[in-house]
Amino acid sequence: MKKYNVYETYKDGKEKLELKKLDDIALRSESNHNACIKVNTGNKFQKILGFGGALTESSSYALSKLDDDVRKKVLKSYYDKEEGIGYKFGRIHINSCDFSLENYTYVEENDLTLNTFTLERDEKYVLPLVREVKEISEGDLTILASPWSPPSYMKTNGEMNHGGKLKEECKQLWADYYVKYIEKMKEKDIDIWAVTVQNEPAAIQTWDSCEYTAEEERDFVKYYLGPTFHKNNLQDKKIIIWDHNRDIAYERAKVVLEDEEAAKYVYGTGLHWYVSEEFANVSKIHNEFPDKHLIFTEGCQEGGVHLGSWDTGERYGRNIIGDFNNYMEAWMDWNIALDETGGPNHVGNLCDSPVIIDTKEKNVIYNSSFYYIAHFSKFIKENAIRVESTVEGEKVYCLSCINEDNTICSVIMNESDDIKIVDLEIDGDKVSLQLKPHSIYTIKEVK
Repeated sequence: MKKYNVYETYKDGKEKLELKKLDDIALRSESNHNACIKVNTGNKFQKILGFGGALTESSSYALSKLDDDVRKKVLKSYYDKEEGIGYKFGRIHINSCDFSLENYTYVEENDLTLNTFTLERDEKYVLPLVREVKEISEGDLTILASPWSPPSYMKTNGEMNHGGKLKEECKQLWADYYVKYIEKMKEKDIDIWAVTVQNEPAAIQTWDSCEYTAEEERDFVKYYLGPTFHKNNLQDKKIIIWDHNRDIAYERAKVVLEDEEAAKYVYGTGLHWYVSEEFANVSKIHNEFPDKHLIFTEGCQEGGVHLGSWDTGERYGRNIIGDFNNYMEAWMDWNIALDETGGPNHVGNLCDSPVIIDTKEKNVIYNSSFYYIAHFSKFIKENAIRVESTVEGEKVYCLSCINEDNTICSVIMNESDDIKIVDLEIDGDKVSLQLKPHSIYTIKEVK
């Protein structure tokens, strides 16, 4: 049998990602198994683009409360190629989002020419964070930019919050706004890889939000955003639609992607995890539109900070496995760090984060979610290929990939209260393992 290292994290354990050798933890005697996992590297699926998180104004603000060396250590824990957990994506907001200190835009009110456009506000928090992460990642930072709301004067409700729609007469102006944003960022040596059309376009939120029906999103891409990118030589910038939950993702994507004139501008569909875990809907989009990409653009634990919660980590693990096993190609968490309240958030929509900053004591708390993400992101490298893994057993999950160096990597999770005896078979090689209750394991081939 090939040689494998095993990295173990479990609820009652003090160590996280504890390194062991598979030979040392394999069961020597025959035991009655209650789960079976079969990995077949001959059946290959999608390429994995990588993992990341959101570099919001709130994340930057919370991190700014730390001493420089402590802040840098947090960022390295995510983005450093050797010391970190393998992040390469960063999602940022165009204009403000709820995880900003207040509503803001880049233009003065009623500017119909965009002559007042400036990124000066983002220079306070967002851009210094982006630059620091870019430096830590040795320039290997892939940036997705998403708008939560156009400026208030471009909207039917006259404000950035509480939904509303983009005014018909402002659609070209708003498309030009994306171009201006990308060009101004480029002047600052920050490349934008992709944009989403609109964060959560089906929701009327108390914070920065803007509604689009599927048809409105299709037509905005088809008649405004796509052609405007091409006219300005930005056709290499990817356009991602939907950027919302899985529940009606297929129905929304279908309206846009079955229209050839709109679809030619679209790179793929962005998804969030709120409302449901209907992973089959992700596969449904892939099966009907296999040439389009699937990107997980946001997920977090709602309802403020949940310090010490193991359920949060398991939610991440379950969702990452479910998404990638249904053709997702990249996976981005929400805020990379928040303060002890789960903010700041300018409308009080407090959430949890893998990293919590105690701004009073100036220390850092790593939640279970950080370690669960790490079990995937640190070991499944960019350009890995997902391979077939089948599971029999309750509350046991598995994701398997082959990295570019041809090493096998399987992440196995036991979400139950019980020990699981698992028969693991990788390309015919068999071994029995004991999975502790509420545990996650990364099994990585050693060359």
